Amino acid sequence: MTMENYRKGKNEEQPLERTAIPLDLPEEFLWMQVRGGSKIRNLLEHALKSFEQSRTVVWTGAGPSVGKTITCAEIMKREYKQKLHQITKICYKECNEYWDPSVPELDRLVVKRKQPMIHICLSIDSLNDQELGYQAPGDVVPYKSPTSQPHPNRQHHKREFNRSKPASNRNSQVSRS
Repeated sequence: MTMENYRKGKNEEQPLERTAIPLDLPEEFLWMQVRGGSKIRNLLEHALKSFEQSRTVVWTGAGPSVGKTITCAEIMKREYKQKLHQITKICYKECNEYWDPSVPELDRLVVKRKQPMIHICLSIDSLNDQELGYQAPGDVVPYKSPTSQPHPNRQHHKREFNRSKPASNRNSQVSRS
C-alpha cells in the first residue's frame, strides 16, 4: 500500500469556543482569532479600535498562524507603551485529516494530528499575577544583556557568500528505496 492510492479528503478541526480558552477571563473581552490568511493590519485596526471599550483582548492562533498571533500581540503591547498585563497559554488543537482511497478495496484513512495553539491575553486591568504565563506591564526579557561578552572560542565576523558557486547539497540527501 502506498499513498499514491489515496487522495486528500476533508479536514475536521476541533471548533474554537470562547469557553474552551484556558484562561480565567472577564465576562466581556475581545477575541481575535488569527488565521493564515488574516492580514495583520486589519486585525490590529479592529483590535485597537475595540480595545478601549472591552479592556481585555485574547489573541488566538493555531498551527502556521501562531507566529502571526505573537506578532499581533507584541505590536499591540508596543502601541500601549508596554503598559498591558499579559498571560500566555500554549496548548494543542486536534485535527483529523481524511484520505480517500482511489482503489475500491482500500479503506479510508484518518490521520489524527495535534496542532500547537497559543492564546495571549492582554489587559489594561490587572490580571492574576500567580497564573502560569503571567507577564507584568513593562516586563521585557532582553535578548542580549549589555554586559554579555562574545564567547572566546567563537569567531565574530561578517560572513561573505560567494554567489557564483552552486549551493552545497551536503545537508539535503534523498534516500530512495
